[in-house]
Amino acid sequence: MAIDPSDTPDVVLIGAGIMSATLGTFLKDLEPSLTVSMYETLHDCAQESSQSWNNAGTGHAANCELNYTPQHPDGSVDISRALKVNTEFDVSRQFWAYLVRKGVIPSPREFIRPCPHMSFVTGDDNVNFLRARHEAMSAHHCYSGMAYSEDRAAIAEWAPLIIEGRDPDEPVAATRMVTGTDVDFGALTHRLVAALSKQSGFAVHYNRKVTNLEREESGRWRVTIEDTYDGTHQSVSAKFVFVGAGGAAVELMQKSGIPEGRGYGGFPVSGIWLRCDADDVARRHHAKVYGKAAAGSPPMSVPHLDTRVVDGKTSLLFGPYAGFSSKFLKHGSPTDLFASITPSNIVPLLDVGKDNIALVDYLVGQVLQTGRHQFQTLKEIFPTARKADWKEAVAGQRVQIIKPAEHRHGVLEFGTELVSAEDKSLAVLLGASPGASTAAFIATQILETIFGSKLTADAWLPALKRIIPTYGIDLTIDADACRAIRAETASVLEIEEF
Repeated sequence: MAIDPSDTPDVVLIGAGIMSATLGTFLKDLEPSLTVSMYETLHDCAQESSQSWNNAGTGHAANCELNYTPQHPDGSVDISRALKVNTEFDVSRQFWAYLVRKGVIPSPREFIRPCPHMSFVTGDDNVNFLRARHEAMSAHHCYSGMAYSEDRAAIAEWAPLIIEGRDPDEPVAATRMVTGTDVDFGALTHRLVAALSKQSGFAVHYNRKVTNLEREESGRWRVTIEDTYDGTHQSVSAKFVFVGAGGAAVELMQKSGIPEGRGYGGFPVSGIWLRCDADDVARRHHAKVYGKAAAGSPPMSVPHLDTRVVDGKTSLLFGPYAGFSSKFLKHGSPTDLFASITPSNIVPLLDVGKDNIALVDYLVGQVLQTGRHQFQTLKEIFPTARKADWKEAVAGQRVQIIKPAEHRHGVLEFGTELVSAEDKSLAVLLGASPGASTAAFIATQILETIFGSKLTADAWLPALKRIIPTYGIDLTIDADACRAIRAETASVLEIEEF
């Protein structure tokens, strides 16, 4: 009897979010003959962190996120991380532009729109910081055109809602990048998975939960899958497995038993938004305005007032308000955190808890907040907000990385991290922000780590450079290449450029 190719795929993608959809698209474009199976626990793709309302859709380009630009004791501002994220977003823009030109995405308006990115602060100390930040960033070609103002009238032209009703004696300052975007990662994920599903050698399986990863003697991975409807199990044997399952990635990495994953754990942080669908309010705010995070808060809790466009409808989001849930996924189980504790990560977990008392205190305070307290926080950035216009919405669940570290038992990492097996047969993506916005860059990291031998002139490299024309070029250094590719992608994606 012939072997069903779906039982022995070249690649298994666990999770049907933006990351798996992006990696799957890269792999099938670079080598169409690959057989790829995608498994998703829920009934459709993009139902967790990639879902349209589960994230802020910022198109993270490190334009406005103040936590990416720490200030040193001498007053100088470090923009190195901002530059890294900024140019990683350029990789996503190139990938998306390629898909639009190819016709995979008929119109960029399906998922991306121009939306200025702003930083806004109040108080003398914060104004001084933002002024120093602007001086450092606007001097670099990656942030050419960043505007700065302490003038209320100018800021009101950019975003009137954050100025109206504010104490006229309160010091204020703002920066603005007109090249910012609003991205609907849910719509994008659906478009990518739909395009993949039309290709031979690709299959997506919904309502299928991966429950175990076990190494076979051949070096392949035996992937066990549960049917969430009837509880039956099946298994497939894969040459390469990518775990892009959000918070569930921690548990699956542990089940794989790869030594590279020893000591890793996760700390879940939930989020709550306030959402406004009132047209008369939403039409008066066209920007994503980021403030400063409270002391001890995680980066994802930076307060921001965002324009969002989902299914053609413009709304405003404010938040997120951080909270605590022991679930690792929005649709997960309350036992997720406790099930993830192992002998190898208990000490790192305790070490991180000891060193992050301020974060714990912050989360406790957020959990105890009333609706009145939440609305008062909104009024700090939108003074004339009316409570009747806003409703509470639960955001996606995020799991911050707890990792072993040299000279310490463990550290809390707020970014994303790729953990791969030594034999390059398995890769696991852990962490959260900036996440979706840099999915294409993360995909190139996976290609380099796992499929590096294929990135040659007589194999995948020419095709990869057609997808990412600046692959191999450092855009933080090559100003001409940076300006040229931004102009090109802005034209294709119909977004703003200087």
